[in-house]
Amino acid sequence: MSAPTTPTVALVHGAFADSSGWNGVIRRLTAAGVRAQAVSNPLRGIAADSAYVAGALAQLPGPVLAVGHSYGGAIITNAAVRAGNVVGLVYVAAFAPDEGEKLIEIENGSTDSVLNTALVERQYPTGQGTETATEFSIDPAKFHAAFASDVSPEEAALMAATQRPVSAFGFVEPNGPPAWKTLPCWAVVATGDKAAGSDVVRSMAQRAGMTITEIEGSHVAFITNPKAVADVILQALEAVSTTAGAGVHTTV
Repeated sequence: MSAPTTPTVALVHGAFADSSGWNGVIRRLTAAGVRAQAVSNPLRGIAADSAYVAGALAQLPGPVLAVGHSYGGAIITNAAVRAGNVVGLVYVAAFAPDEGEKLIEIENGSTDSVLNTALVERQYPTGQGTETATEFSIDPAKFHAAFASDVSPEEAALMAATQRPVSAFGFVEPNGPPAWKTLPCWAVVATGDKAAGSDVVRSMAQRAGMTITEIEGSHVAFITNPKAVADVILQALEAVSTTAGAGVHTTV
């Protein structure tokens, strides 16, 4: 069977989250006749996660439009270079680091982010004998304010209880050559983002020359306003499909 000519949308979640956060966006993309596939992010560090996601993207048939939220933005930045089939990138409240940059340095430059004051540090076994490494989760008492202020307190408590920790390697490992230097890119900036920080998200998007859409909402605006995020993805999909000469039909 021949590979599809219109891109598949691959959605990569960030830290303290999982693929279910994309449900509302995927529902809208699917209704528009778009193939959408969430890609799990191991959250074990820039090098490991980028390698895993690159492998997952490369195994999707045909061209791919890669979408990343938060830390997932850093991962698609690295992974898309290796995958070989990515034709565009969409950053949703996401990091877009340059080569050699570390996310901890980017975060420390934000005046909007309060994430560093909300983190809880723990140790996890690396699988190398008795060796351990550091991982972070968000203090459940601070999750609502720092990460998801535009969901109900009850929903924030549920998200806090099901969050996935991220390895410290995700913050301190340097990033590789960025795909945003060679691929068309779009960015969704959530104006109330206190996790990644609206200021640094906007600054990275501007540096990369992305097409920027600002929406009201917290770091999880893709959950609270999935239509706005899906609309940006559809715009990006239309652009990369037209460039490829394939076209895309949407019904929204």
